[in-house]
Amino acid sequence: MGARKRLKAEQLKAEKSTMAIAKLNGSPIAPRKMRMVADLIRGEEVNKALNILQHNSKFASKSLEKLLRSAIANWEQKNEDKNIEEENLIVKTITVDSATMLKRIQTAPQGRAHRVRKRSNHVTIVVDGAK
Repeated sequence: MGARKRLKAEQLKAEKSTMAIAKLNGSPIAPRKMRMVADLIRGEEVNKALNILQHNSKFASKSLEKLLRSAIANWEQKNEDKNIEEENLIVKTITVDSATMLKRIQTAPQGRAHRVRKRSNHVTIVVDGAK
C-alpha cells in the first residue's frame, strides 16, 4: 500500500515539474466578467491564446494577457533546457474565483440607501506542454 502511494506521489511530482502556475489576486474586475474572457482561452495553445487576448476588446483581457505572459515566463524559468516552440504549450487550466467585496452605500430617493457591491476576483493559470 505504501509503495503505490509513493509511486503516485512521484508521478505527481514529475508532472508538476513540467507545468507552470501564475496567480493574480485581488483583480478589481467582477468574476463573471473575467470568466467570459477566461473561457475563450481555456485549453488553447499559448500563442493562439495571446492572440485572442490581444484582439479582444474586453477590459479583463489586458490583465489576463499579462498573467498568461507571466505563466509562460515561469515555465521558461522551470524548464531552461527545453524550447518553448517545440513543447507546444497549452493553457491547461484557468480558474476565476471571487475575492473580497467592497461594500458601499449609494443614496436612493426618499431617504433610503442601496447597497453597492464592488466585486473582485482571483485568477490562476496553469500552463503545461501538450502530451
